[in-house]
Amino acid sequence: MIRTILLSLLLLIAIGFQSCFKEDEMVSPHPRGDIMTDTIPMTVNYLNQVYFSLDSGKVVSANVKTLYDLGFECSQTGWRVILNTGDFMKVADLGKVPFGQTYDTIGLIMLFDKSDGNPDSNAIGQWFEISGADTVSKNHVYALSRGLDELGNPLGLYQVIFDSLRNNMYYFRYAPLSGGTISSGAITKDPEVNYVFFSLKSGSAVPGEPSKDTYDLLFTQYTTMLYTNEGFPYPYLVTGVLLNRYMVVAAVDSIVDFLAITRDIAMTMNYTKALDGIGYDWKYYDDETGNYTILPNLSYVIRGVSGFWFKLRFVDFYNKEGLKGYPVIEYQRL
Repeated sequence: MIRTILLSLLLLIAIGFQSCFKEDEMVSPHPRGDIMTDTIPMTVNYLNQVYFSLDSGKVVSANVKTLYDLGFECSQTGWRVILNTGDFMKVADLGKVPFGQTYDTIGLIMLFDKSDGNPDSNAIGQWFEISGADTVSKNHVYALSRGLDELGNPLGLYQVIFDSLRNNMYYFRYAPLSGGTISSGAITKDPEVNYVFFSLKSGSAVPGEPSKDTYDLLFTQYTTMLYTNEGFPYPYLVTGVLLNRYMVVAAVDSIVDFLAITRDIAMTMNYTKALDGIGYDWKYYDDETGNYTILPNLSYVIRGVSGFWFKLRFVDFYNKEGLKGYPVIEYQRL
């Protein structure tokens, strides 16, 4: 009888322990998938942002990187506004100054969103105060550089003021930084995506990210911080891979051969939720040849939105025609 009671207690403890880790429940063991190979069409000038699903092995959607400027957070309690760092966008808080007047960027400290996606350190920051059930503006004016197009041409300067967030709708105003016509904007949260996007150029919401549970990886340019040989930081536009903010994690390995990575080995790795957990440095630029070369010993393991685990490696940065901007990946479901 005592043995039976002890076994029952141990079983209850085990069940309770497992329930503490509900978000990280493992998918039941299943046969491995085949090794798949795909080429991602970012194009020579890295114009395309490509959303890719490891589970289906397909491009879910793609858009030109200059399509939008601002992204508005869509979670139930979300309020953050992000920049399109694929265009090298930056912003500076001018404080409480008259909106619509003439300003410039001389002497301003322009910030960009960190490439790890840390929600507490995005460049615009907390633009509001709470008033009852509403989120209302601090009435700060933000000087915004729309960055550069795929050819390196400036996309223009704007000023933006975020007025409120009410009933799941963001309200804001924008105008050229040099002054001129003031336009009003509004955009509604969509619970199916992480962020909804707005174009200052077109003055409208634009399609961008697909449903958050349909893709794992975003192939894109993005802004990150690099360092000179002397250790001085500087922002730089790189080409690489960002993780879906929703449920996707990744780990990197440079020791185990790609073909030898199993599910058991994958379970021992250290994972990150950082957007740039895969990043850009799976390749390097050879000054002598003028070409990009893939680092052959880097492998990645990814838990996708489906809950399945995949291993992935890069095998080329050029397509069959020899054009750069077409990363070739090999991946397999574990």
